[in-house]
Amino acid sequence: MKHGIFNKIFILIGLIGATSFYSCKKQAKKHKENKMASIDTITYKNPLNVKFGDPYILDDGDTFYLYGTGGGAVDGFSVYASKNLIDWKYENQIYQGNKADSWCISDFWAPECYKVNGKYYLFYSANWRHNPTNEQENFHIGVAVSDKPTGPFTDLKDGPLFEPGYPVIDANVFQDSDGKYYLYYSRVCYKHPVESEIQEWAKKENLFEEIEESWVYGVELSPDFMSVIGTPKLLLRPPVKLGDVNAEWESRSVTSKEINRRWTEGSFTFKKDSTYYIMYSANYYAGENYAVGYATSTSPLGPFIKSSNNPVLEKNSDKGGDVTGTGHNSVLFLDSIGKMYCVYHGRTTETGEKRVVFIDEMEILPDGTLKVLGPTTEPQNLLITKEGQL
Repeated sequence: MKHGIFNKIFILIGLIGATSFYSCKKQAKKHKENKMASIDTITYKNPLNVKFGDPYILDDGDTFYLYGTGGGAVDGFSVYASKNLIDWKYENQIYQGNKADSWCISDFWAPECYKVNGKYYLFYSANWRHNPTNEQENFHIGVAVSDKPTGPFTDLKDGPLFEPGYPVIDANVFQDSDGKYYLYYSRVCYKHPVESEIQEWAKKENLFEEIEESWVYGVELSPDFMSVIGTPKLLLRPPVKLGDVNAEWESRSVTSKEINRRWTEGSFTFKKDSTYYIMYSANYYAGENYAVGYATSTSPLGPFIKSSNNPVLEKNSDKGGDVTGTGHNSVLFLDSIGKMYCVYHGRTTETGEKRVVFIDEMEILPDGTLKVLGPTTEPQNLLITKEGQL
């Protein structure tokens, strides 16, 4: 499986997969010595005790770093650290925006941190200070760099990565086996009304006059992370036809009368063998119907075809469970034991409106079907060393 740019040492852990799979990382072939005699089994339960949205984990060898939206940061981002993916310690705020010399001023969302050639690069979304037409949503993507995963991070340049002509969020980076980098992002719903059979239905039912949509795009990224190469390509959008196999679950924010928007956001791209997988979230991020689907392609820039078994992750509150609002995932891989895991946020009755982090096993079946074995709140097993490290 080739899906990144970072040299790393794979380490043995159990069920929840300690090796973080970075969409912008080239896996190394080295593994730590497998000392089975020093392994103990412990258990954990979802959700983890971290109040993050949009979670992303960086595996930095002997320590894992968890980044996300919120988590105590003010006008920026914070980080948590762990040796075992269960016990997380708050470290510090790693990035501070909304300063006199900042290009970004508010709404700091969805950070992802990648290690490249000894440096750490933080891709994130925020509102651009430059706003001559006074737009309510002026989101753009920034890139900051640091010598440490705990920061401090400083922007690569005084401005966003690029200007596509519309507000964008949720950056995700992938490096293909040929060395090329690709950026995936979401055009937000703001001022993006789209005609569809769902829109016609909502208007006929006197629910909403128009439906705004967010779409996922992909574009080649320069190796220095300073710019994009070429024109972004539309990869994913909500279904146009009511009869589409994905129309029902991707339209629940509208059909439940929640809001006049349909989302395609929070994408995460990886490659298995010759197939490219892109996972994405649909529906209102603050609502109970937030859910995850995926699509596949033979090329990093599509065309992508959505799976007929979507959604692969959704609420279980209507099935006797206690979890809602599952979405904006990343993926962890553990090649040493052939496991892969879905890292995402969700809510429970106990956590209320706060988004918290979940980790559940996922798999790709022999026929290429992707499955997430969650959401779970029951005890799960995890293997650790007797020294307490993964």
